[in-house]
Amino acid sequence: MKKLLLTGFEPFLSFPVNPTMQVVEKLEGTIIGDYMICGKILPVNFNASGEELLEHINKENPDAVLSLGLAGGRYKMTPERVALNVKDGEPDNEGHQPIDETIDPNGPPAYFSTLPIREMVNRLNATGLPAAISNSAGTYLCNNVMYAGLHWAARHKPEMPSGFLHIPASFELAIQQGKIAGWSLDELVKGVTMCIQTLSDEI
Repeated sequence: MKKLLLTGFEPFLSFPVNPTMQVVEKLEGTIIGDYMICGKILPVNFNASGEELLEHINKENPDAVLSLGLAGGRYKMTPERVALNVKDGEPDNEGHQPIDETIDPNGPPAYFSTLPIREMVNRLNATGLPAAISNSAGTYLCNNVMYAGLHWAARHKPEMPSGFLHIPASFELAIQQGKIAGWSLDELVKGVTMCIQTLSDEI
């Protein structure tokens, strides 16, 4: 049985709950396709999130990595195409706010996802779950983690698929925020499950 490391984030900024955490907790320990799911929650911390991801990779030795992030405002599931070597954005949960910093001064400017993102989008749309490829993971923690995973894989395990999926807010969060789209938690879990199944089918 292969292992997939699935990560989410703790709550952050003005979002008191983070549905990525809930999805990871739902899928932890389950089997999807050829993958046993190993779920971990990362801190919203520029200095620690990437390091913790790499600690989990080194400890768990996964065959694939899929990181989840909340895009509170998007109404589609959006696998990310590119991770940039830059940290910039709102303060993290520790109050740290990098401006125009590199993630790794010795790393390349960017990495492309090694997940089958087109196939994931096609499968989600075919089953009635709105999805589209996103060409920017931003420069906040989601991009930071995506870049860290791809950078590690490129140097140590190039055959390991790695990438990032942004998901919409949950109904619970949409009600709290008032002006953003929401999906049910069951739909979010279903969508992530389908993406993992697609990865399993494509490998």
